[in-house]
Amino acid sequence: MFEKVLAQRAHKTIYKDGDSVIKVFDECYSKANVLNEALNQARIEETGLNIPKIREVSKIDGKWAITLDYIEGVTLASLMEQNPDKTEEYLERFVSIQCEILSKKCRYLNKLRDKMTSKIEMTDLDATAKYDLNTRLAAMPRRNKVCHGDFNPSNIIITPDDRAYILDWSHATQGNASADAARTYLLFRLANAGYADRYLEIFCAKHNISLKYVQNWLPIVAASQSVKGNAHEREFLQRWIDVVDYD
Repeated sequence: MFEKVLAQRAHKTIYKDGDSVIKVFDECYSKANVLNEALNQARIEETGLNIPKIREVSKIDGKWAITLDYIEGVTLASLMEQNPDKTEEYLERFVSIQCEILSKKCRYLNKLRDKMTSKIEMTDLDATAKYDLNTRLAAMPRRNKVCHGDFNPSNIIITPDDRAYILDWSHATQGNASADAARTYLLFRLANAGYADRYLEIFCAKHNISLKYVQNWLPIVAASQSVKGNAHEREFLQRWIDVVDYD
């Protein structure tokens, strides 16, 4: 039906069709989540960030679908894998892109704090652990920066003319930049632990914040992410939830 499959994810398949990318969601996927993803994408377009433009939301064979511009290029993740000697250069660029995102405001995005509160309540943690995490969350400074929510090198496309495009805004919220950095740090720890600590050092230097400030978000972010993913990911995240503080 379409030109080719670009990727398969949990509950969705991503196709290329000419100059379009079509995300087709499983029949069981929430209509509200599909529409929220499309709305996030449209709102982020208005910030001026380099992202694929949304074209339409439709139904294909009874399944919800989102059609976007196709961006020719390779992921930053692929470049990092192919050119390990350029790791530092790629991490610097990766963090610069994240800082550009965090410099934006988008007042109608959902609030990161509300999302995390909801996710913590959805975990199977005991009442004491939930109370401790919510207390920690309540003490964090309130911010309204655009947070990607799943910022990792596979969500950056580098075009042949060396422009960077940012993909996948389904988890976008507005909130604290350090929470977004904590999420990226955990993603690196899961996928390629060798990049994680250096990423965080570069982020803190570029964003002019202390390492401890980001680290204080790790148990909260880990808990909010632990309600999804496979058993290995949940076990990994549980270890970070159990961290009380950092020296």
